[in-house]
Parts: sequence; structure tokens; C-alpha cells
Amino acid sequence: MSTAATTESTWQDGLAAKVRKGLIGTGFAVVLLVPKVLNLRRNEHSWTLFRTALGIFGAALVVLPLSIWHSYLFAVVGLAIFITAILLPPAISGSRTDDKARELGALIVVNGGVLQSSSQSAVAVQLFVGSDNIWALDEVFHPALVVAVAEITYVYAEELSSGWALTLRWADRSAIFSYSGVFAQHLAHVAENTIQSVMRPALPVLPQRRAASA
Repeated sequence: MSTAATTESTWQDGLAAKVRKGLIGTGFAVVLLVPKVLNLRRNEHSWTLFRTALGIFGAALVVLPLSIWHSYLFAVVGLAIFITAILLPPAISGSRTDDKARELGALIVVNGGVLQSSSQSAVAVQLFVGSDNIWALDEVFHPALVVAVAEITYVYAEELSSGWALTLRWADRSAIFSYSGVFAQHLAHVAENTIQSVMRPALPVLPQRRAASA
């Protein structure tokens, strides 16, 4: 009787050690997979397949161990995985911004604050900055403003009583992008520096040399 109890206790201790080792290994693998999972979220189709596979795996861990090995520990882990698959957030919608930037040929996308225009109501925009054009697009990527970089003559961020503003002038027109909140100054300066980085500096005027006298 004592021998049987000792054997069962040894078997349980060995199983517990294996489970503990397996959980530690799984946790380490999850840490390594975090960056890959974040990239996976940028593809809606792949992210849906991943969530579905994770849910099926979790459900299998709940059903199979209970029916075959009578192990409640695997059932609990499987239930946690299944619930995680259900509660995972949807795919990152930011990829639409990346797609639009590639479509326009924009080099970088920055926060454009709220575009103040006399011809239309104020609208929140993002600035898609390219080497030839700057697009101010609203939340559904409709162009509220398009400016040719070669025509820009002035861009300046300044503090106002209501927050920060970025003034953009080109040809005979101008636009004001207003920023509010804690990061207003930072966002305004980022937009200012980004636009200045694509502006072509005026070529220096070289003094004409006098013709050598005969």
C-alpha cells in the first residue's frame, strides 16, 4: 500500500514538473512571438485566421484532456486560450493609412490637427507629405487640401491663446492647422519640421563676374 502511494506521488510530482516546465517554455515562446503577432494584426485576413486557430486549439485543450487524460489543468489552460481568442482586439486599421500613403507616394504621414478654411467647415486631417505634393486628408481619406511643395513659400508653427497653429502659405493662398491638448506644441512642430524637410531651398544667386578688360 505504501509502495503504491509512493509510486503515485512520484508520478504526480513528475507530471507536475513536466507541466511546470512546459508552461515556462510556452510563456517564453509567447514573449518571442509578441512582435510577430503585432505585425500579424496589420493584415485583417491573417489576423482572423490566427484568432480562429487559437480558439480551436483552446477548445481542443478543454475537450480532449477531460475525455482522454482526465487532466483538469490542461482544460483550464485551454479555456483561458479560448477566451483570449474571443477577446483579442480586431485587426489594426492603421494599414489603411499605410496603403493610402503608398497610393499617393507620400514619404511620411503626420497629424494635421484641424484644418481651418474659409471655403469649408473645420475638419480634422492627416498630412500626407510627399516630395512633390502635400495632401490634407480627412478621416475617410477624402482630400480637404492639396498643395504643391514647389509653391510653398512659408510654414511656421506658433502658440496662440487657444493652443498651437501651423500656418502654411503657397502661391496666393494660405491655410491654418490648429492643434489643442497636451501634445499640441509637439504635433505642430513635427508637422512644421516635416514640411520644411521636403521644401527645396532657393538656389543662391551668384554674383556675375566682370568681363576681363582687353
